Amino acid sequence: MNLIISVLKKDDLCNKKIIENMQKNINDVEIIYAEDMNIKGCIGCNRCWLVTPGICTIKDDYEKLLIKFLQSDQVIFITDLKLGFVSYKLKNMLDRILPLATMNLRFKNGQMRHYPRYKKHYKMGLIYKGNGDQEFLEKWFERVMINIEGTSLGTYNIENEEEILNGLIND
Repeated sequence: MNLIISVLKKDDLCNKKIIENMQKNINDVEIIYAEDMNIKGCIGCNRCWLVTPGICTIKDDYEKLLIKFLQSDQVIFITDLKLGFVSYKLKNMLDRILPLATMNLRFKNGQMRHYPRYKKHYKMGLIYKGNGDQEFLEKWFERVMINIEGTSLGTYNIENEEEILNGLIND
């Protein structure tokens, strides 16, 4: 399954257009609109590691997303930018993927990394709307993926439809 999670409003014209194009070009796709969800920010309590391994103790709609991450072949996030960075809604989601890792650490490629909780290789991409530093967003998203033993499918400006279709859909 291919999962698309949009934090843009459903009626946003750019959002509608890119989702329609992705639905035409990607098989087995599920769309989730975060505006319909209650997702709180991570409070850094580490209970998902120490008390309830793999389960966040914050009870909101995020648990459904975590299950979808585990079930999907690839995840594509669609976000707006605020002050050149992803929206707080997407940042909350990505901060909350901590349960996908364990608290145990190891050296990998000269860096300290958490052991993954599940034997799954995550593939995720980012589509953004607004003005931002493409290179910075690319590096940041690659770091997010390294932290969960995943692969970045790239970051794309929502206005570059052809690049999105070639980069994300053909992966």
